[in-house]
Amino acid sequence: MGVLQSYWLRIQRKRWRIRALRKRRELKRVANRTGQIRPDDLLLFCTQRNEGIRLPYFLDYYRDMGIGHFFFVDNDSTDGSLDYLADQPDVSVWSTTASYKRARFGVDWLNWLARKYAHGHWALTVDPDEFLIYPFCDTRPLRALTDWLDASSIKSFSAMLLDMYPKGRLDEQPYHPGQNPMEIAAWFDSGNYTISRNHLFTNLWIQGGPRARVFFPETPEKAPALNKVPLVKWDRRYTYVSSTHMLLPRGLNQVYDEWGGEKASGVLLHAKFIDTFGAKAAEELERSQHYAGSVEYKAYAERLKEDPQLWCKWSERYINWRQLEILGLMSKGNWA
Repeated sequence: MGVLQSYWLRIQRKRWRIRALRKRRELKRVANRTGQIRPDDLLLFCTQRNEGIRLPYFLDYYRDMGIGHFFFVDNDSTDGSLDYLADQPDVSVWSTTASYKRARFGVDWLNWLARKYAHGHWALTVDPDEFLIYPFCDTRPLRALTDWLDASSIKSFSAMLLDMYPKGRLDEQPYHPGQNPMEIAAWFDSGNYTISRNHLFTNLWIQGGPRARVFFPETPEKAPALNKVPLVKWDRRYTYVSSTHMLLPRGLNQVYDEWGGEKASGVLLHAKFIDTFGAKAAEELERSQHYAGSVEYKAYAERLKEDPQLWCKWSERYINWRQLEILGLMSKGNWA
């Protein structure tokens, strides 16, 4: 990378940090329990709107994994989820009625909270429909992974977003609060993925899966990105640039081995496509608060009118993390 590019990236990082500092004024503290945070706690950061039906299982899942404290930004919910979060003993929550789009789709809000509270902690940033799977997650808590990353001087951990879906219509099986959504959305595409490299930010760019296959069959390059770096040993100098797809400094994006080996990586099981999806997609399309004029949600609405299912004869049923490793969707690297 040339001197000018390096300088430009430093300016960009400073710009995003200043932007997050300004955007903090949009956040109203509802419940601040950050005084309970211990120096070695694992932290989780999340934005949400009207995800009350998902929150009980989401919180229990990550509590069992070892998360010590949760940070939520509630974006003008109307379903009672803000009150629910405010009552949780290990949750700090802020609310805002400001534009999700103008906060760079929530990134500015979470960058500010991470800068203020996550310095020196491992921080996991996910959506309410994303569930982290990592090597040995069935026998080792998240703390075992972060301890190994610390011992290996690794500061960030990647996870590919894997879209999960049911067999049959998306609205066929009702989802209930507290239920594991993968009991319904148990299938995924085991192939159909493309990978390229962003030479400026040095991150991999992954697309494909059912969203490219079903919603963007003619223009797969417009399909959502599936590459994420959700787990980071946070420093107040860091900043997410585009969702959790990439960060600055750009060295945090080098979560793959350029010399022929394999770095450890995980998967985010993405349980977006359950029976609540139709109403959620209609709501978000009306709000028009998502990327590129909500082109993704326009594609959802159009396709779901024709045939509301994603399953096909090549779909594979999810078993465990080892299955994903065999398929090349994640790697345990040299973590034995």
